[in-house]
Amino acid sequence: PHPRFAPNPDRKTPVPVSSSSLPMLPLARRLARYGPGARRLLHTGPPADPGVLASRLASRAVVRFRGPEAARFLNSLLTNDVLLSHASSSQPQRYAPTPNLPARAPPPQYAALLTPQGRFLYDLFLYRPAPRSQMLDRTGAAPQTGERPGGEDGEGDGGEVLADVDAAEVDELLACFKRYRLRSKVEIDNVSEEFLCWQRFGNDVAHAGPSTQEPEAQSIGWGQGSDHAAESSAQGNGHGWQWLKDPRLDILGYRGIFPADTIPPLVEADKEADERHYLLWRIENGVAEGSTEIPKGEAIPLEYNLAGLNAISFDKGCYIGQELIARTHHRGVIRKRLIPLKFVDENDKELEQAVAPGSDVVDDASGKKVGTVSTALGSRGMGLLRLDAALKENATLAISDKRDVRVKAIKPDWWPAEWTQVLEQQSAVA
Repeated sequence: PHPRFAPNPDRKTPVPVSSSSLPMLPLARRLARYGPGARRLLHTGPPADPGVLASRLASRAVVRFRGPEAARFLNSLLTNDVLLSHASSSQPQRYAPTPNLPARAPPPQYAALLTPQGRFLYDLFLYRPAPRSQMLDRTGAAPQTGERPGGEDGEGDGGEVLADVDAAEVDELLACFKRYRLRSKVEIDNVSEEFLCWQRFGNDVAHAGPSTQEPEAQSIGWGQGSDHAAESSAQGNGHGWQWLKDPRLDILGYRGIFPADTIPPLVEADKEADERHYLLWRIENGVAEGSTEIPKGEAIPLEYNLAGLNAISFDKGCYIGQELIARTHHRGVIRKRLIPLKFVDENDKELEQAVAPGSDVVDDASGKKVGTVSTALGSRGMGLLRLDAALKENATLAISDKRDVRVKAIKPDWWPAEWTQVLEQQSAVA
């Protein structure tokens, strides 16, 4: 198997089960064809609830920024407004605390570090652990129920920020941030041996509610009321680590950083899946992640939909690469975007493992290049394509060196209407 999806040696290896003896999910059925290593889809067989899956993200690492200027340091470099998240949070307060769970959990943020020319370098998920003053101690003596959580007025700005980053690039990322540190009072460390990244996703997990609470945790309560302390206990563990709503899209579910020696709450044995399930889920929704899927030093962030994934603030002050982002955004038209793809034959039957990343997509009628496949898994993929050619009516796309492989471009449901309105108007005029 690919090293980024290597099995966890600390987990028990599941007993092989014949695919003909058990009903398989459409998702699992697709992934079962990818080789011996990939057949280890779930730790204990097919999940009882196919709508909910959880994956440990071996492709991600954890970096810690710690010091009184940590937040300001990151805010000066990254595309998103890190200080805004710290100053004001829409997260509801909990005045009935649970042992060692924060009274107020700041929502995570998604952001990117760019080159001075505005090209993509690294993406980061930023988490701000609640200070100890907002957690009960082992005896449950403090803080008292009803106490106003500390730090709401922005005092103590900085502290500690954990970042979930691409594991394949973690050494280069650390060196890059340390070059920018100069005299800033911030320590930067790789803490991947202490923490792991997890994702909880699926049709039954995605929801559009304002709360960051996991639906299964929200269901805990009496009658029509909610037991907020029980919610916190269900979605977190005894050390204050919680599932938090993915900052990019509701459809992506929940994400979290948890101690390496623990299993996150709500992760049952039959719901833990190989990371390729999550990769396929992202591919089908057109969401790239990491410097492999978003080419480092080359990708223009707006073409890879980072603005729609809440990774860019257009209201904050200066950051590295801001000029290109602002100019492209205010120009108003992005002609190429990352879009989900499906690979089929002439009879519209899905083709497995027929396309490799880097393959050119062409208009079969004119022979002109439309774009390039950036990621491929089975019969699905993502590619950076010209929208006017990819989404036009009766488009016939194919792989340049395999004309018998047809390509279907699929517009994701989460795309804002304005992304394609201008192109649709131009097409109507033509």
